[in-house]
Amino acid sequence: MFKLIMVYIRYPLATADKTTEVEMPRSSIRDEKLYQELRKQGDSKEKAARISNAAAARGRSGVARSGGKSGSYQDWTVPELRKRAKELGMSGYSNLTKDKLITKLRNH
Repeated sequence: MFKLIMVYIRYPLATADKTTEVEMPRSSIRDEKLYQELRKQGDSKEKAARISNAAAARGRSGVARSGGKSGSYQDWTVPELRKRAKELGMSGYSNLTKDKLITKLRNH
């Protein structure tokens, strides 16, 4: 059985007197409402998509429980932080200080 999921992207639509937004389907996001909430909180597009898709697949409470298994980034060495940044596909991390690298990882 297939489940139809509608996801939307907002595109501006110009008219003679005003600009309105039109919602277009976005197939890669499974929980659009949660995605938009996360983006408003300042999460990156990638992080918001990852969390909202996990929530759609496992349920929001299951996603919330899954966090917190890793130690604090403050306990990691700089080479370990750089390795993690590389695993996440980040760029521009090689010359960062430990604090800036931690901030970049947390905001990814």
